Amino acid sequence: MSEAVRAHQEAFGVRIPFVEHLGFQMAFFDQGQSELHFTPKPEHLNSFEVAHGGAIMTLLDVSMATAARSVDKASGVVTIEMKTSFMRPAQGPLVAKGRLITAPDRWLSPKPHCLTSKAACAPMPPAPSNTCPDASPPRALRPTEPDAKETSPCP
Repeated sequence: MSEAVRAHQEAFGVRIPFVEHLGFQMAFFDQGQSELHFTPKPEHLNSFEVAHGGAIMTLLDVSMATAARSVDKASGVVTIEMKTSFMRPAQGPLVAKGRLITAPDRWLSPKPHCLTSKAACAPMPPAPSNTCPDASPPRALRPTEPDAKETSPCP
């Protein structure tokens, strides 16, 4: 195993070859929160020369999953539903912050668990960070409806 693969696996807790390929960097992964940095390369752009929506959706997906896994790093998480609204083109270095919203009381049980996470992504220069104080979406990415609420698909 190469040193780069070993470093990636240590940062994310598991090896995720697609995330390695995209070059996501983990800045924070603890206490129900995560922060990932992504600098799109030319092959990650669409025909308008901005980050491809698929790359952005993957960044959001991984941000949510790592936030959920951060409370039990040996756990596995899969996304069963995901929706986003693209508010503006994503250019330059991107930072995605994920936050675990709901989690089961007991992680280790024979029943599958339903977790709810959210993530926000905004163009901003990545800065070294040892904390992830606020995973709230940037103002431009918050829901526009006055009574929009976070909802959980869990019963």
